[in-house]
Amino acid sequence: MSLVLVDNAEVLVTMDDERREIKNGAIVIRDNVIEVLGSSDQVRRELSAQALQPQQTLDASGCILIPGLVNCHHHLYQTLTRSIGTAEGKSLFNWLQTLYPIWGQMDAEAVYISARLGLAELMLSGATTVADHLYLFPNGARLDDEIRAARELGVRFHPTRGSMSLGQSQGGLPPDDVCEDEADILADCERVISEFHDPEPYSMLRIGLAPCSPFSVTPELLRKTADLARRHQGVHLHTHLAETIDENRFCEQQFGMRPVAYMQSLGWSGDDVWFAHMVHPDNAEIAVLAETRSGVCHCPSSNMILASGIAPVRDMCDAGVRVGIGVDGSASNDGNQLLGEARQAMLLQRVGWPGFESSADRFSAREALELATRGGAAVLGRDDIGSLEVGKAADLAAYRVDGIRHAGSGGDLVAGLLTCSPVSAWLVVINGRVVLERGQITGLDMESLVTQHNAQAERLLQKAGATG
Repeated sequence: MSLVLVDNAEVLVTMDDERREIKNGAIVIRDNVIEVLGSSDQVRRELSAQALQPQQTLDASGCILIPGLVNCHHHLYQTLTRSIGTAEGKSLFNWLQTLYPIWGQMDAEAVYISARLGLAELMLSGATTVADHLYLFPNGARLDDEIRAARELGVRFHPTRGSMSLGQSQGGLPPDDVCEDEADILADCERVISEFHDPEPYSMLRIGLAPCSPFSVTPELLRKTADLARRHQGVHLHTHLAETIDENRFCEQQFGMRPVAYMQSLGWSGDDVWFAHMVHPDNAEIAVLAETRSGVCHCPSSNMILASGIAPVRDMCDAGVRVGIGVDGSASNDGNQLLGEARQAMLLQRVGWPGFESSADRFSAREALELATRGGAAVLGRDDIGSLEVGKAADLAAYRVDGIRHAGSGGDLVAGLLTCSPVSAWLVVINGRVVLERGQITGLDMESLVTQHNAQAERLLQKAGATG
């Protein structure tokens, strides 16, 4: 049994049902679970009453303590191709067509190294849970490769076994050579569930199944994937949906339905389903998402960089849709700063709407922070993370707010986390284990990792003939 005390936080943001914020807060962690929390004085009295002596005390003076951030949608391998296609301003379909041939040169080591670097960058931003969407598997690459990276770093991981089967010769967007046979896809989905999926409380690894998009897989694969997932406890379904007007048009032309209706016709709705982006739903589709308890991951920076549009997050939240935050691919965002992504979500919901001149109150800092914590947990179907409460998993992040970037924000330190420039985490605890302390990831040689990663990125471009 281990007992850890995190003490003296300027504010402890619980994100519990009452949304309590505790000044001079403290938390006691027993093994991997939160045992006590409250003000520092209360917690110390409780420890004394129970004659408990922490084996480790972490002083969080000058910090805000929040639940660990939950990233609901990502493509870790895309750290290898940052800024390609985004610098000159390509839209989604053109951007994908530029990058598919490069990604097709990846191998197992490239997937592993890119995942290791992307997860490290996310941890530095305060992320403790990451859902990733790997949907192409060239040259022997497997989902196992990024799972290895997550286990080494200690991240709570929701890898999704993605897939593409509808190549250009069949009317899809991706080249045929990055697509897979559907029987092989389903067989590997069954394999990774059997080998890795853990549905138990406090699980560190849960598998999801994630055919890539309506324009890269067949209706048959979507239907069979849903059937397969639902034969296994806690295996959820994920895909991109309604990301662009082009995608909406594709669904209407190919299937005679808008995206949400199309997916619903194939069994893709319910509290075990979450969609990335959802930039262009209409009011009727938002109502369906709310009624079916289907989740949505909002990816604001990616949607802006690729000019996909502004997702109606305010309307979805007001309708009762489960909404979380995602950084999305590091090549359609070029960063892995999840706290910054929550800030971007807050800002984006304040502009570009009817009544623009009075829309600054459309979305608050606390609402955006909620999307990145308990909102993300709900989207992933987790009731054991997302808030700091007794009995929840000990996942937390602390940020220093006593430096130059937060000078003058003492009137509302919590809001300042998002309204001021985003900072890196000072402390991160995942499942009771300190994985980042004083801004440094425990046991990670960052310089060596960056060197290895850059070598992989250069090799990828050379193999694809994409170097200058």
